[in-house]
Amino acid sequence: MSITIRGARPGEAALVLSFVRELADYERLLHELEASEADIDAALFCDAPRLFCEIAEWQSEPVGFAVWFFNFSTFRGRAGIYLEDLFVRPSHRGKGIGKAMLVHLAQRCLASRGAFLQWAVLDWNTPSIDFYKSLGAVLMDEWTGCRLAGPALEALAERGA
Repeated sequence: MSITIRGARPGEAALVLSFVRELADYERLLHELEASEADIDAALFCDAPRLFCEIAEWQSEPVGFAVWFFNFSTFRGRAGIYLEDLFVRPSHRGKGIGKAMLVHLAQRCLASRGAFLQWAVLDWNTPSIDFYKSLGAVLMDEWTGCRLAGPALEALAERGA
Protein backbone atom coordinates (compact mmCIF):
# COMPACT_ATOMS: atom_id res chain seq x y z
CA MET A 1 0.00 0.00 0.00
CA SER A 2 1.42 3.36 -1.02
CA ILE A 3 -0.80 6.16 0.32
CA THR A 4 0.56 9.62 1.01
CA ILE A 5 -1.51 12.43 2.52
CA ARG A 6 -0.07 15.92 2.09
CA GLY A 7 -1.23 19.50 2.12
CA ALA A 8 -2.19 21.08 -1.17
CA ARG A 9 0.58 23.30 -2.51
CA PRO A 10 0.49 26.67 -4.27
CA GLY A 11 -0.06 26.08 -7.95
CA GLU A 12 -2.47 23.16 -7.34
CA ALA A 13 -5.74 25.09 -7.44
CA ALA A 14 -6.60 23.46 -10.79
CA LEU A 15 -6.11 20.01 -9.25
CA VAL A 16 -8.27 20.89 -6.26
CA LEU A 17 -10.97 22.31 -8.53
CA SER A 18 -10.89 19.13 -10.62
CA PHE A 19 -11.60 17.10 -7.47
CA VAL A 20 -14.40 19.53 -6.52
CA ARG A 21 -15.89 19.07 -9.98
CA GLU A 22 -15.71 15.26 -9.73
CA LEU A 23 -17.33 15.37 -6.28
CA ALA A 24 -20.09 17.69 -7.49
CA ASP A 25 -20.77 15.32 -10.37
CA TYR A 26 -20.87 12.29 -8.02
CA GLU A 27 -23.25 14.12 -5.66
CA ARG A 28 -25.49 15.16 -8.58
CA LEU A 29 -24.77 18.81 -7.78
CA LEU A 30 -22.67 19.86 -10.75
CA HIS A 31 -25.30 22.49 -11.59
CA GLU A 32 -24.41 24.25 -8.30
CA LEU A 33 -20.67 24.50 -8.97
CA GLU A 34 -19.63 28.14 -9.25
CA ALA A 35 -16.07 28.06 -7.89
CA SER A 36 -13.24 28.98 -10.20
CA GLU A 37 -9.57 28.11 -10.06
CA ALA A 38 -8.90 31.68 -8.89
CA ASP A 39 -11.45 31.27 -6.06
CA ILE A 40 -9.79 28.06 -4.87
CA ASP A 41 -6.33 29.58 -5.14
CA ALA A 42 -7.34 32.67 -3.16
CA ALA A 43 -9.04 30.63 -0.42
CA LEU A 44 -6.25 28.10 0.10
CA PHE A 45 -3.10 30.09 -0.52
CA CYS A 46 -3.73 33.57 0.89
CA ASP A 47 -1.70 35.07 3.76
CA ALA A 48 -4.13 33.87 6.44
CA PRO A 49 -6.12 30.96 5.00
CA ARG A 50 -9.29 29.81 6.70
CA LEU A 51 -9.66 26.85 4.35
CA PHE A 52 -7.29 23.90 4.08
CA CYS A 53 -6.90 21.00 1.68
CA GLU A 54 -5.22 17.63 1.94
CA ILE A 55 -4.31 15.69 -1.19
CA ALA A 56 -4.28 11.89 -1.15
CA GLU A 57 -1.75 10.26 -3.42
CA TRP A 58 -1.61 6.61 -4.44
CA GLN A 59 1.85 5.71 -5.72
CA SER A 60 2.57 9.45 -6.20
CA GLU A 61 -0.62 10.05 -8.24
CA PRO A 62 -3.24 12.45 -6.80
CA VAL A 63 -6.42 10.39 -6.34
CA GLY A 64 -8.44 12.21 -3.69
CA PHE A 65 -8.81 15.25 -1.51
CA ALA A 66 -10.24 16.58 1.72
CA VAL A 67 -11.18 20.22 2.20
CA TRP A 68 -11.68 21.39 5.77
CA PHE A 69 -11.71 24.35 8.14
CA PHE A 70 -11.77 25.02 11.84
CA ASN A 71 -15.14 25.71 13.42
CA PHE A 72 -15.99 26.29 17.07
CA SER A 73 -18.26 24.71 19.66
CA THR A 74 -19.44 27.14 22.30
CA PHE A 75 -20.70 24.17 24.30
CA ARG A 76 -17.24 22.60 24.39
CA GLY A 77 -15.32 25.86 24.43
CA ARG A 78 -12.94 24.58 21.76
CA ALA A 79 -12.52 24.45 18.04
CA GLY A 80 -12.98 21.39 15.90
CA ILE A 81 -12.47 20.48 12.28
CA TYR A 82 -15.34 20.64 9.84
CA LEU A 83 -14.73 18.43 6.82
CA GLU A 84 -16.39 20.19 3.90
CA ASP A 85 -15.44 17.73 1.17
CA LEU A 86 -13.95 14.25 1.06
CA PHE A 87 -13.56 12.52 -2.28
CA VAL A 88 -11.60 9.58 -3.65
CA ARG A 89 -11.74 8.83 -7.35
CA PRO A 90 -13.88 5.74 -8.03
CA SER A 91 -10.94 3.90 -9.59
CA HIS A 92 -9.10 4.09 -6.25
CA ARG A 93 -11.89 3.36 -3.78
CA GLY A 94 -11.53 0.32 -1.56
CA LYS A 95 -7.79 0.85 -1.06
CA GLY A 96 -8.04 2.55 2.34
CA ILE A 97 -7.48 6.06 1.00
CA GLY A 98 -10.65 7.61 2.47
CA LYS A 99 -9.91 5.99 5.83
CA ALA A 100 -6.31 7.24 5.71
CA MET A 101 -7.54 10.78 5.07
CA LEU A 102 -9.97 10.62 7.98
CA VAL A 103 -7.25 9.21 10.25
CA HIS A 104 -4.97 12.07 9.16
CA LEU A 105 -7.65 14.65 9.95
CA ALA A 106 -8.47 13.02 13.31
CA GLN A 107 -4.78 13.20 14.23
CA ARG A 108 -4.59 16.81 13.12
CA CYS A 109 -7.70 17.61 15.14
CA LEU A 110 -6.31 16.08 18.31
CA ALA A 111 -2.90 17.71 17.78
CA SER A 112 -4.62 21.11 17.78
CA ARG A 113 -6.69 20.20 20.88
CA GLY A 114 -9.77 19.99 18.70
CA ALA A 115 -12.99 18.79 20.27
CA PHE A 116 -14.45 17.00 17.24
CA LEU A 117 -14.21 16.10 13.57
CA GLN A 118 -17.55 16.76 11.92
CA TRP A 119 -19.03 16.55 8.43
CA ALA A 120 -22.28 16.03 6.56
CA VAL A 121 -23.28 13.25 4.21
CA LEU A 122 -26.15 13.15 1.73
CA ASP A 123 -28.93 10.91 3.01
CA TRP A 124 -28.99 8.82 -0.19
CA ASN A 125 -25.25 8.07 -0.08
CA THR A 126 -25.52 4.68 1.61
CA PRO A 127 -21.97 3.50 0.80
CA SER A 128 -20.50 6.58 2.51
CA ILE A 129 -22.90 6.37 5.45
CA ASP A 130 -21.96 2.72 6.01
CA PHE A 131 -18.25 3.59 5.72
CA TYR A 132 -18.51 6.44 8.25
CA LYS A 133 -20.46 4.27 10.69
CA SER A 134 -17.78 1.58 10.41
CA LEU A 135 -15.28 4.15 11.69
CA GLY A 136 -17.45 4.99 14.70
CA ALA A 137 -19.13 8.12 13.34
CA VAL A 138 -22.52 8.93 14.81
CA LEU A 139 -25.18 10.29 12.48
CA MET A 140 -26.72 13.42 13.95
CA ASP A 141 -30.25 12.80 12.69
CA GLU A 142 -31.78 15.20 15.18
CA TRP A 143 -30.09 18.16 13.44
CA THR A 144 -31.32 19.71 10.23
CA GLY A 145 -28.90 21.78 8.18
CA CYS A 146 -29.97 25.28 7.19
CA ARG A 147 -28.60 27.53 4.49
CA LEU A 148 -29.34 30.95 3.08
CA ALA A 149 -27.88 31.61 -0.36
CA GLY A 150 -28.52 33.63 -3.49
CA PRO A 151 -31.75 35.66 -3.54
CA ALA A 152 -32.85 34.48 -0.07
CA LEU A 153 -29.53 35.65 1.45
CA GLU A 154 -29.75 38.95 -0.38
CA ALA A 155 -33.37 39.49 0.70
CA LEU A 156 -32.54 38.89 4.35
CA ALA A 157 -29.53 41.20 4.18
CA GLU A 158 -31.66 43.94 2.60
CA ARG A 159 -34.15 43.89 5.49
CA GLY A 160 -31.73 46.02 7.48
CA ALA A 161 -31.86 46.81 11.16
